[in-house]
Amino acid sequence: MKRSHRFIVAGIATVVMGAAAGAAQADPTGAPTYRDIVGVGSDTTEFVVGGLADTITVGGTKVLGSYDSTGPSPIVTKDPAGNPACSIQRPANSGEGVTALVTSLDANNNCVQFARSSSNNSASFPGKNLTYIPFAVDALTYAVRSDSSISKKLTTAQLKSIYNCTAPGVGTTYKPLLPKFGSGTRSFFLSSLGLTNSATFTTQFPCVADKDGTGADIQENTGTFLTQPQHIAPYSIAQYQSQVNGVSPAVQGKAVLATLNGISPTSLNTSSSFKRDVYNVVPTGKLATAPYDTVFVGGNSAICQNADTIKKYGFGTAANCGDTVIVTPAG
Repeated sequence: MKRSHRFIVAGIATVVMGAAAGAAQADPTGAPTYRDIVGVGSDTTEFVVGGLADTITVGGTKVLGSYDSTGPSPIVTKDPAGNPACSIQRPANSGEGVTALVTSLDANNNCVQFARSSSNNSASFPGKNLTYIPFAVDALTYAVRSDSSISKKLTTAQLKSIYNCTAPGVGTTYKPLLPKFGSGTRSFFLSSLGLTNSATFTTQFPCVADKDGTGADIQENTGTFLTQPQHIAPYSIAQYQSQVNGVSPAVQGKAVLATLNGISPTSLNTSSSFKRDVYNVVPTGKLATAPYDTVFVGGNSAICQNADTIKKYGFGTAANCGDTVIVTPAG
């Protein structure tokens, strides 16, 4: 099953505050068609940011437009009558989202105003003058199929031995999977294991795959890519909980979350081993400019004041929500 199947579900309901539970809308719908602040990127945060975009208004008008990481491509982010350049290829993950933001800034075409990122990848964009603003807390664990014989109680050291291909049974008992390169989940997961992420990781560690049997890229947080009982993959706890609770499209398939280092995956994200902040990335020069300042910046920002929406999608609230201290390094 391809990740695009979730758009069948996603079109059923638009999530707004106080609405009945339902899978979040995929891309912006309703008025206005083209939003002032357009965001792309992370798979992990696409639905929570989409929920926030449906909730937050300025002067009664929705200003955030968040485009999912999968779906029809290209996407048109601004009115083509005024800006024909804003038909762009849909960014598939955190890295591609920030790259799309940088590309738009370099071209000064106003096509993309922020990026979603599930990891702090600021070092990859030196000299681009971006600020990573945390807004919620997630955590990773690993997922296996419900019919798998793989232990659902591994430690960090055991996971590392699986992903560096040294564990007994790698290739037979274990067939580890990773999302495609550029994924914030992939980067954070490997870093948490003490392994170095790269585009050639699966060449260096050939027991690991980042493509499925058809050659398609593996999408993060999509359990339907676990097609064999030997498969094991990183998974966002927040994404999984929102999928099984019907808030986000149900793409978990037969995947179940496992206990990592003795901590249950149903525990609050703030108590999990591989805890991480998730971010909205904005141009540093816009931090004091409306509506960026009221939407993103500080604990009283519109996003940070929508804790109910954040928790609805399985994320924990962040004590540092709205902080603007993470800036891309000088080039």
